[in-house]
Amino acid sequence: MTGEQPSDLIRSVSRALRVLEEVSRADRPLSVKVIARRCGLNLSTSYHLVRTLCYEGYLYRRPDGDYMLGSQVAERFHEMLDAFERPPHAAAVLRHLAAVTGHTAYLAQLSEGRLVVVDVAEGPHSPYLEDLQAGLETAPHATALGKALLLSLPSRTRRGVLTGYGLRRFTSSTPVSVEDVEEELSALRPGEVVEEHGQFREQVACAGAVVPGTDWAIGISARGLSIPQIARIRLAQAVRDLG
Repeated sequence: MTGEQPSDLIRSVSRALRVLEEVSRADRPLSVKVIARRCGLNLSTSYHLVRTLCYEGYLYRRPDGDYMLGSQVAERFHEMLDAFERPPHAAAVLRHLAAVTGHTAYLAQLSEGRLVVVDVAEGPHSPYLEDLQAGLETAPHATALGKALLLSLPSRTRRGVLTGYGLRRFTSSTPVSVEDVEEELSALRPGEVVEEHGQFREQVACAGAVVPGTDWAIGISARGLSIPQIARIRLAQAVRDLG
């Protein structure tokens, strides 16, 4: 939840969303009694909500009576990703970048002050980063993707993005103030490849760059605290290809 509670809040909708959130966070299907307890709802209300959500396809009732997410959640997820008007051939460019470098390639955009990963092509030389997956928001101040996009913004807009998202510390190297980020970016020019070393994850480095004339960025990740030079060159080529 974000912002202040609206005066015209529809509580039944709010409760239904709370049920979906609890089911999605769980590492196994949940019974109605567990859902009721975790959501702070009475049992009869919980039964009404899960039946409605099942009917609409947002929950699925297993034969043992427990509930898991339904197919409509996946449908909405894919519709959200499709709403981002990706550059033509973006998926092909990412796949090629991952293939020639062996590093996972990412496509991201700043949307309403949030850094959203829109597409990913996995590579064997990169670690799995659970926060850099398609459809997820991630940290603009600690990622190369975010820094590349921040570098393209006017200073006032950039500061608004940073303060709005917050500067969470991910590692001991993460910048934790607007001034720290501004100082880091001041040594860079808009459009160039930006790197971060161990700021988002320990012993992981990332590089990113903005696609010219767009508000998109492409990035790669690597194990260790350096980006191989050939991977950096291939990233720059991919950015030009997409531009």
